[in-house]
Parts: sequence; C-alpha cells; structure tokens
Amino acid sequence: MHQAVITGTGVYTPEHVITNAELVEAFNAYADLFNTENAEAIAAGEIEAKPHSSVEFILKASGIEQRYVMDKEGVLDPTRMYPRLRQRSDEEPGIMAEIALDACNKALAQAGRKGEDIDLVICAASNMERAYPAVAIEIQKLLGAGGFAFDMNVACSSATFGIQAAADMIRTGSVRRALVVNPEITSGHLEWRDRDCHFIFGDVATATLIERREDAPHGFLIRSTRCATEFSNNIRNNNGFLRRTRPDGVADRRDMQFMQEGRKVFKEVMPMVAQHILGHLADAEVKPEELHRLWLHQANKTMNDFVGKKVLGRDPEPGEQPNILQDYANTSSAGSIIAFSKYSDDFKPGEIGLICSFGAGYSVGSVVLEKI
Repeated sequence: MHQAVITGTGVYTPEHVITNAELVEAFNAYADLFNTENAEAIAAGEIEAKPHSSVEFILKASGIEQRYVMDKEGVLDPTRMYPRLRQRSDEEPGIMAEIALDACNKALAQAGRKGEDIDLVICAASNMERAYPAVAIEIQKLLGAGGFAFDMNVACSSATFGIQAAADMIRTGSVRRALVVNPEITSGHLEWRDRDCHFIFGDVATATLIERREDAPHGFLIRSTRCATEFSNNIRNNNGFLRRTRPDGVADRRDMQFMQEGRKVFKEVMPMVAQHILGHLADAEVKPEELHRLWLHQANKTMNDFVGKKVLGRDPEPGEQPNILQDYANTSSAGSIIAFSKYSDDFKPGEIGLICSFGAGYSVGSVVLEKI
C-alpha cells in the first residue's frame, strides 16, 4: 500500500474584481428599475418591492469585501445582472478547461512536474459547463497527460471528495500521480438579482497535485481522508437538461440558479461539520490541540468561526484558521484549497493541519495532512 502526498497547488485568479460598493450600486439600480416597472402591481399588493442592498449588510452577513469574476460588465449591468461569457466553438478549449489549465500548470511547476507525468485528472466542481464529454478529459488533453480522467460533482465539497478519490487510487497503486482541479465559475449560477444571496460567490480555479510518497521529496502527507453526505433541499440548483422551462413555457425560473435556506443550513450543517471533523481526528489519532491550522470551506466567516471554536474548544488564534473569503468571496469547492495554497508555506516537518469543505447535499469532506 502506497502513501499519498500533496506536492503542489495552483490558483487561477480572474483579472476582474467587483467590490461590495460596486455590486450594491448595480443591485440597487436594478431594484429601482424593477420597482418602477412593477409599481402598479406593488401598490396592489400583488408582488413585493425589491429592497435595496448595502455594503454594511453584505459585510455583516458574510465577511466578504470583494470577489473575482470572469466577467464584470454583465454582472454590473442593472438590466442584465449576470456575466457575459461568449459561446465558444467546439474546436476551442472550454472556459472551465482554460482556467483549470492555468491552475494545473502552477501546481505542476511548484512540484517540478510536467503534464505528461500525470495519469489521472479529476475535475471536481459544483457546476459543469456541459454534460459531456467530461471537462476533465479536455483538461487531460490540454495537459498532455496520460491515463484517464473524469468529472465529479459534490457541490462545495467537490475538492475534498476529489482528493480522497485520487489519494485512494494512489494508495492502491492504480495511479502514480493525480491532479484534482476545481474550476469554479460560480458567477454563472448565482442569482445576482436576489438581495439575500447576490453577494455570495466569486470565480476561481484551483489544482492539487498528489503523488506517491516514494516519488515526493517534499509536500504534505495525506494521513487520512473522510467524506460524508446527507440529503437536503436547503441548498439546491435545479438547472439541468431535464428542466428547461416551467409548465407555462417560461424559461426564467428562479430555481434554475443557486438557492438556499441560509438559517436552516447554518443550524443543520454546522453541528454536522464540527462532529465530522472531531470524529475524523479521533479515528486518525490526532488531538485537536495538535492541529497547527484549519483550512476551512470559505462560505461565511461566521460559519468558519463556529467550526473553529467547536473543533479547537476555544476561539482560534490568528493564523490558525485563515480566511480568504474577504478577497475571493465563496468560491464553492475551491475555497479551502485557496486557503491551503496561500497559508501552508510556513509549516515545519511533523506539523499537522486539516482541510475541510462542506455544502449542498449536505456534504462534508476532510483531509488530515502532515508536513514531510
């Protein structure tokens, strides 16, 4: 049985930034347009007026200050409020494969590897740009990798589930080196016209390179992985080829975008995540006080603070639980990998950390790492 080691990570960050102030200005302009166009129905009590958003509301609700996006103009157009991403020809690389390739090349460079060294690619993300062929196989071709590739979707937990799948295949000897890549263009499935969630997501791509320990002179040993799921409708997106229109033929369905019952999610998911991590640590024979760092899913600062306190039994010290969501916002499965990539260079051999992601499903995945 082989041991699996993370030897490189890469992060692709889009060039466009939307600050909270810019987003609020656009959203409030949209709300004013909507209220003007529907003034009679609003006055008659047939529909509700759209309330304004504010920078203070966003910051208090999430801890987010800005987000990176693939397209800024379309999102900030009050008459549109979603990104303009051009339709590509079948002969061109898909947009997810394109940004994934950037993240993969950075991970490979960090480890001193090349695309042809890879024999497994897993594209693990919350939404795919097409049903088939698999985006992972396109990434495999662009990299010049061998072996095989496949897509995986476990919503915000896709990255940790992908790491477990890749690590298991390395342990059993079926592959030697694997790339788990998370191209998250979350701006495409966010309802930017909904005040309760219009600020949540941002775009990014991350990649994690995993190898056999005998081939890895440095990196993080994957000591243990654990995944769990429990079905819930409280985070959902109904967009798919089986659901194109409503029975009346109208295509603009609210449930075809990201939807969640935020308070229910917090109440139900947070205890689940804390218990999952503590159980995983116990089985891996790691005491909470031995953890040097927690790299958590970057959904909401309050959520991370809750999990950190439950796991450590106290408020985390600065640096023990780094947040990147103030800059990146929620990037679905990529968030915990961004945190790991940016806040792991200071680890000394023998120090232990834990990556954890959680989200729709419900799903939660955790990875115990030890610096070698």
